[in-house]
Amino acid sequence: MKKVVITVVGKDQVGIIAKVCTYLADNSINIQDISQTIVDGYFNMMMISDISGCHKDFVLIQNELKELGESIGVIIRIQDEAVFDMMHRI
Repeated sequence: MKKVVITVVGKDQVGIIAKVCTYLADNSINIQDISQTIVDGYFNMMMISDISGCHKDFVLIQNELKELGESIGVIIRIQDEAVFDMMHRI
């Protein structure tokens, strides 16, 4: 299993979850946990996902998600879970 953390942040609009989840499903990336909130019109989503079923290079996935985010007006970031944990360790 290769866990990653995917975050999506931006102004709320119809279809954000659908477009992001469609990309993930099309690339055999399994969502294991998901949390999303909308605060004062701003959308925030965090997902723990497994990319072991995806045959694309991590950097390609990262770039494609960045481009998807730009096309729908949000910021999408993907990080290896271990890197994310190290960055947020107190």
